[in-house]
Amino acid sequence: MNQVYITRAAKYLPGNPISNDEMEDYLGYVNDTPSKAKALILRNNGIKTRYYALDKNNKPTETNAEITAKAVEKLFDENFTKEDMELLTCGTTSADQIQPSHASMVHGVLKPNHSIEINTSMGLCNAGMNALQYGFMSVKSGNSNNAVCVGSERFSAWMTADKFNHEAENLKQLEEKPIIAFKREFLRWMLSDGAGTFLLEKQPREGEVNLRIEFIDFFSYAHELEACMYAGCEKQEDGSLKSWAEYSADEWLKQSIFSLKQDTKLLGDFILKKGAQALRASFDKNNLNPDDMDYVLAHISSNYFKDGLREEFAAVGLDFPKEKWFYNLSEVGNIGAASIYIALEELMASGKLKKDEKVLLCIPESGRFAYSCALLTVM
Repeated sequence: MNQVYITRAAKYLPGNPISNDEMEDYLGYVNDTPSKAKALILRNNGIKTRYYALDKNNKPTETNAEITAKAVEKLFDENFTKEDMELLTCGTTSADQIQPSHASMVHGVLKPNHSIEINTSMGLCNAGMNALQYGFMSVKSGNSNNAVCVGSERFSAWMTADKFNHEAENLKQLEEKPIIAFKREFLRWMLSDGAGTFLLEKQPREGEVNLRIEFIDFFSYAHELEACMYAGCEKQEDGSLKSWAEYSADEWLKQSIFSLKQDTKLLGDFILKKGAQALRASFDKNNLNPDDMDYVLAHISSNYFKDGLREEFAAVGLDFPKEKWFYNLSEVGNIGAASIYIALEELMASGKLKKDEKVLLCIPESGRFAYSCALLTVM
C-alpha cells in the first residue's frame, strides 16, 4: 500500500468579504422586513465576515460547480497540469442540481482533454471528508497516482429572501405573525460560500509543504439520535422525516420544504458530547497520545462552541492546550463541507508548520450526528 501525501492545497472564496451589516443587502429581506433574530445569532456565532456568490440584487454570480472548478484550477502549474489529473472527488451539501452528480458538473467546467474518474460525496459537513477518504483510498491502493479532492458550498442561493417569502405570505393569510420559524432562519446567518481543494499523491513534492495522511476515521450515531439538520423534508412529532416527495408542489413553497433547517436544541444537547466520544474512540483505535498533537483544526459552526468543545474533549482525556487550536471561522464563515479544507490550506500557507509535527482534523456533522477525524504528519 502506498503512502499518501497532501502535496498542494488551494481555495477559492467568491467576491469580497461581506460584513454582518451587509448580509441582508445580498440575501434580501424576508417579508421586506429586517430580521429580528439576526443580531442574536451573529452575536453567538462570532462570525465577522463571509463570502457569497451573489450580487446585491440577490442574483447568483457563480454556480457551485464553477466555484469548485476555480479552486481546483489553482492546483495546476507546469508540474501538475489539468491533463495530469486522474481522479476528481468532490464533496458538497449544496450541489446546483439533484442530477447529474456534482463531480460530473465540475469535470464539465474544467474540461480536461481526457476522461477521468469522478466521485461525488453528498451530505453535510462530512461530505468533504468523504471525498478526501475516497481519494486517500484510491491513491493508497494504487488505483490512481493522484487525486484532486474538493469540499465546496454555495449556500447563499438557498438563503435568499425569495425562498422564504411564500412561507411568510402563507403565515399572513393564516393571521399568524409572518415570522419564519427559527429552525429555518437560523442558518441564514450561519453559512458561507467557497471551495477548498487538496492534491493527493503517493510521493511528497520537493520545495512544498507536504502532509502525510496517517488515517481518516468516521463515526455515525444515527442509530441513537434523530436528525438535527435537514432539507427537502419536514421533521414530524415522532422525530421522523417526511420527504419532499410526500408534499404537494404548493406546500414546497408555503412551508419552505427545501430550506436547510436546524434543530438547535438537539444541536446543543449532542453535537459536542458525541464529538468527544468519536474522537476518544479514534484515539483509542489508533493508540494515540493527545500530547503528541501540535495543531488541532476543528470545524465548528459557531464560535459559541469553542470553549465547550475544548472542555468536552478534556473530559474524555483529550486536553489540548488553547495554543494548539487553529480556527478561521470568524473571517470566512461556516462553509460546511469546505471548511476544513480552507482552514488547513491557511495553516499550510502560514509558514508555521515544521517537519514531523502532527496535525489533527476534527469534523462534526449535525445532520444525524456523524463525525470524522484525520491525522496528518508534516514532511
